[in-house]
Amino acid sequence: MITEEKLQEELLVAKRKSAKPMLWVSMISMVMFFAGLTSAYVISMRRDDWVSFDLPEAFYISTVLIVLSSISLLLSQRFIKSDKRQLSLFFVVLTLVLGLGFVWQQYVGFNQLKSIGLFFTGPESTVSTSFIIGITFLHVLHLLAGVVVLLVVIYNHFKYKYKPNDFLGFELGAIFWHFVDILWIYLFFFFSFIK
Repeated sequence: MITEEKLQEELLVAKRKSAKPMLWVSMISMVMFFAGLTSAYVISMRRDDWVSFDLPEAFYISTVLIVLSSISLLLSQRFIKSDKRQLSLFFVVLTLVLGLGFVWQQYVGFNQLKSIGLFFTGPESTVSTSFIIGITFLHVLHLLAGVVVLLVVIYNHFKYKYKPNDFLGFELGAIFWHFVDILWIYLFFFFSFIK
């Protein structure tokens, strides 16, 4: 006879088996998408009207913020595993604040580009600025999806849905957040060294 506890455990295993592969498939498709965009960037560098420039200072600040957000989310996950709910909640909220700081710094970076005459579209735009602003903006949209995920994780935290042995939603949200963070770090170094 199957007990209620055994049934819950089997359901959790079934969820885990289906949820993680679906997340990985979506992340692989995002990698392919950004690989295509960065490949188009490299090919477009051969154009006669290509303009090289340094990344705005705000992009450096946003990179630091996103790395710190990953560290704070790792700490939050570690604390939920050891059943330290308040510390876990503090660090996941800190992750959200750092993520919003990242979005703000991206906005500041776009304005810094405008202030030196580099625009996304219009007569003053260049192919290189259109690529950098476009790709960065698409990454920010993915990060905003990560912010929504963090809000759900925080909400579920308040509802006591995560336990040291059952935090699948938290884990999936963390995987997505770290992925988006790593994606930005790739883009940052790509734009820094390939001009």
